[in-house]
Amino acid sequence: MTIEASDYVDEVMRRWPATIRAFLEQRMHCVGCPIGCFHTVEEACREHGVELPVFLAALRALAAEPCRESCGCGCAS
Repeated sequence: MTIEASDYVDEVMRRWPATIRAFLEQRMHCVGCPIGCFHTVEEACREHGVELPVFLAALRALAAEPCRESCGCGCAS
């Protein structure tokens, strides 16, 4: 599965915890935001003035990194 612009922000961060770094680096206040379950990646980019294609590429690259036992995604179980 790949990250798409139509994916909800909170689902992306839950499924691929490493992507949280991209949100923080762009100073997007999505981490822990109660609106994350309603906002798509595309909407969040628009709200925060972030270029969608560049941000999607960053999210996908982070999601593709090999997991560590402590990544939080459940891959170690």
